[in-house]
This record gives sequence, C-alpha cells and structure tokens, in this order.
Amino acid sequence: MARMIFVNLPSSDLGRTERFYSALGWTKNQHFSDETALCMMWSDAIYAMLLTHDKWRTFTSRTLPNAHNSCQVMTALNQEDRQTVDRLTEAAAGAGGTPDPNPVQDLGFMYSRSVADPDGHIWELFWMDPAAVPPQD
Repeated sequence: MARMIFVNLPSSDLGRTERFYSALGWTKNQHFSDETALCMMWSDAIYAMLLTHDKWRTFTSRTLPNAHNSCQVMTALNQEDRQTVDRLTEAAAGAGGTPDPNPVQDLGFMYSRSVADPDGHIWELFWMDPAAVPPQD
C-alpha cells in the first residue's frame, strides 16, 4: 500500500477554506467530506483534512490554537519551478490567504515562499534544483 499523509487542520469556515484550497489547485475529495470536514487533495498521497472547530475538539482535549498568532508547524510542498511558487503565492493572496507571512528565501538552488490560509495555517511552497541535491550513498 502506498504511504499517504493526511494533514489535519481546524477551519472556522469550510466554504471559505474550500475556495482557498481550490484556488491553489487542490481537489475536493467528496468521500471524506461532509458538513464537519473538508478533505482537499494536493496529490494522490497528500491530503488536508480541514475540520470545523467542533469536529476538531472530538479529536483532542488540547486548546485550539489561534494560527494567526502562533505557529506550531509549517508544511512544505515542492513545486516544479520558481514560477509555480510565485503563481501559487499570488493565487493564495487572491483567495483570501496571506502571502509571505515568512521572508522569501532565495538560495539560488532553492527558492521558497510561504502562504497562510484564511485560518492562519502556513504552507511553504518551494522549488529546489534537483541537480543541486547530493547523491545518496
């Protein structure tokens, strides 16, 4: 069985959240979506599960953080080129997200920008030159 990742995040408005992720090219998975949860697919192996606050609280008794004020995780997604990083960052801004909540990084062989979704969750969009990656022993 292929390995997959499901990133679970709280959402204050599933409709707004769906519009944001759709603008970035994510696809809704109807099978795992309902009035309390929205499943958005980045690829066949990467999913974001966006949960209403009430649904989120059924998974943990920990305090629901305000991602606009704190950051516990930044999830990085590799892009095919620098232009795609820029295009998706601009799409995020146009869809209610925040572009570049962290400084842009341009190291020549790697380029990254970040976006925050409407609830403040940060996604790093990056490109790295595959030729610059050292071979594995």
